[in-house]
Amino acid sequence: MPVVVVESPAKAKTINKYLGDNYTVLASYGHVRDLPPKDGSVDTDNDFEMKWEIGYDSRKHVKAIADALKDDNELILATDPDREGEAISWHLEEALRKRKVIKKDTPVSRVVFNAITKSAVTEAMKNPRQVDMPLVNAYLARRALDYLVGFNLSPVLWRKLPGAKSAGRVQSVCLRLIVEREMEIEAFNPREYWSVKSILSTPRGQTYEARLTHLAGKKLEKFDLENTTQAELAVQAINSRDLNVQSVEAKPANRNPSAPFMTSTLQQEASRKFGFGARQTMSNAQRLYEAGYITYMRTDGIDMAPEAVTATRDTINDRYGDTYLPQSPRMYKNKVKNAQEAHECIRPTELARSADQLKITDADQRKLYDLIWKRTIASQMAAARLERTTVDVASDDGQITLRATGQVMMFDGFMRVYEEGRDDSVVDDDDKRLPQISQGEAADKGTVTPEQHFTQPQPRYTEATLVKRMEELGIGRPSTYASVVTTIQDREYVRKDKNRLIPEDKGRLVTIFLLNYFRQYVGYEFTANLEDQLDDVSAGERDYKDVLGRFWRDFSAAIGETSELRIREVLDKIDEVLEPHVFPANEDGSDPRVCKKCGEGRLGLKTARSGSAFIGCSNYPECRFTRPLNPPSGDGVEENGDRVLGQDQGDEISLRTGRFGPYVQRGEPTEEAPKPPRASIPKGWDVAAIDLEKALMLLALPREVGPHPEDGVMIEASIGRYGPYVKHGRLYANIKEVDDVFTIGMNRAVEELAKKLATRGGGRAAAKPLFELGEHPESGGPVNVMDGKYGPYVKWEKVNATITKGTEPGDVTMEMAVELITAKAAKKGGRKKAAPKKKPAAKKKPAAKKKPAAKKAAAKKA
Repeated sequence: MPVVVVESPAKAKTINKYLGDNYTVLASYGHVRDLPPKDGSVDTDNDFEMKWEIGYDSRKHVKAIADALKDDNELILATDPDREGEAISWHLEEALRKRKVIKKDTPVSRVVFNAITKSAVTEAMKNPRQVDMPLVNAYLARRALDYLVGFNLSPVLWRKLPGAKSAGRVQSVCLRLIVEREMEIEAFNPREYWSVKSILSTPRGQTYEARLTHLAGKKLEKFDLENTTQAELAVQAINSRDLNVQSVEAKPANRNPSAPFMTSTLQQEASRKFGFGARQTMSNAQRLYEAGYITYMRTDGIDMAPEAVTATRDTINDRYGDTYLPQSPRMYKNKVKNAQEAHECIRPTELARSADQLKITDADQRKLYDLIWKRTIASQMAAARLERTTVDVASDDGQITLRATGQVMMFDGFMRVYEEGRDDSVVDDDDKRLPQISQGEAADKGTVTPEQHFTQPQPRYTEATLVKRMEELGIGRPSTYASVVTTIQDREYVRKDKNRLIPEDKGRLVTIFLLNYFRQYVGYEFTANLEDQLDDVSAGERDYKDVLGRFWRDFSAAIGETSELRIREVLDKIDEVLEPHVFPANEDGSDPRVCKKCGEGRLGLKTARSGSAFIGCSNYPECRFTRPLNPPSGDGVEENGDRVLGQDQGDEISLRTGRFGPYVQRGEPTEEAPKPPRASIPKGWDVAAIDLEKALMLLALPREVGPHPEDGVMIEASIGRYGPYVKHGRLYANIKEVDDVFTIGMNRAVEELAKKLATRGGGRAAAKPLFELGEHPESGGPVNVMDGKYGPYVKWEKVNATITKGTEPGDVTMEMAVELITAKAAKKGGRKKAAPKKKPAAKKKPAAKKKPAAKKAAAKKA
């Protein structure tokens, strides 16, 4: 009975239904081996030999497959039909051969299917092949490159740039796109221009809108009306003349459907229509694929199998009639810069079944399937037919011409089912419907309105538009888009606000550092060319070790050149590069670097240990002027460093903007009190609306709600790092609104605390963290603040570190947590010295394994 191996248990369950009891179907649970995160995993001095290690969690899965092969002497590798799937099959075969589970007479074969349906799976079983080594070599090259860049460049960042976390071959290029777009937006100077529109009416009293296109007999360009004076003159010119319809032109037009989905377009459309992130889209698509509902979801292809085209056309005919069916099938050709291993488009496996005919319980999966089904059906439907009408209205002397445009849908075609979304809302005048207008008739003027406009910079990227841009440049591949976009957010280089990607200060610094010292390796063309070379490897046209050799020769030299750099040199260089952007020239010609507060110090780039960057005064600590890294906005707060809100008990209360954003402060630093009371402005509060009353409310926190009715311990309400909360002793409970902190009463506070206490369970369930700080910046894995029997502590993997007395759990930062974890692990010594960092742990593993192995051997002899 052959053993069939796939990636996931969900996929195994679906395939098992189709193959029956004659096969044993097991899951590998993804990749079974990887390069250990330590020096030497890719040996650059030994022909790029790679040292693989089976992951701790993967050992039991490999053992299960090995055990099954003891009874069933045939292995069928049925992992996904792409480069990653081929690599998993190769890794698994290699790992089993090293365990000597695969014998000389063990048949090993590879099968691939683009959809998990009975017909696709059974057909694949009839056509086995061997593992595709050119495809595996392309994977090996990519994995080695990612290791060489990440493992060699990330430490350079850690040493030279405080707060930087990592760099990556594609990740850093993606970050550069976001940072450069943000700098373009900040440097953008809007230009004023005007347009003039008029409401006109036909002799029958029907109204329509027309815009001015010709003035003084000359066609108007965009910036011809530059100010209100010129716009008003244009209005007078229209009002002083009678107008007649000069021409009416109606032209037929067709609108064709979009191609079926590939990975990037699916991510883009799911973002536009549902607000899904790239990772969310791919996760839901993975579930649909494993359930057998859609074809494989990582693809560059937009072509469709002939039988699927036939099924789509049959569905269109059955549901909408033959008028919606074009005479011949539509054929789509890929326009991507360099297509990867070609797969079919993303489509439903059963074209006749829409979302309402399937039992998909998850709402997001249901929405995504509906989107894929509609796009696929629409792609083979007839074009929509429109009639676009252009009406020119002019004065008798030819000095003035206004134009009205509109369109009428004559036949909806594919638009009956689906219409592609837009990245940014655009008002299209052509979408308007015009009344019946005849040439030569009078056009009576209603209101004539001048409208002021300003040019706008390119919008910030969304995940959808970023993926689209990466695809256009040939950066990354379908299997990497989601992970790359997610990684730069997890590293806190970028944040997402209202679905737009905004670079954090540390993201800017990393990008500028790399552009100055490793420019070639964050170059768009270089990255795309490298992808082309890797595509050649997958096609068997290039040796992957030649690609690695050429890359490493230049890259290692660039790494060596930075070894002597000091942190201050790096910051000075970044400061110099940012100068035109951060310190734009003053209109009066004065030095923009002179401190606006003390008038003596010079402003320059400073960094905090957290990695954030800000502009500070050289006269620190005498002068504590700070402002954010972005250019001064001129709103008074950033430019002047502070704004006095009033006096309270003899202290000056001021609003300021520091390295972590706006805050309010009581008084000024003194020798006795070097850190005066401060309070950050909560998210969602309008900084411009902060007055003395609100400042005092914030500075008075935490607010005492009253003694708890059970034990008399004071209940407090305040705002912490993770939002508003109420606190009773060591118990914290989050509350929804910031404003509730100032109004919450005893009854509700006790109720919220009781809810929090109830979620902790009776001791058997795993304890829930008080606060989740995120992934460990160096070694990965969640870092959480927990509440224990002896007080709050920080937890990372098996390391528990008590929080210093006097520090509130809500005030613990990732930086503090990592220091506590490192100190705790160091104290334990010996066996646990390597706990806080995975890299040393990997080195210690062989030594750690020898002792228990020896004991087992002794036990056997006994």
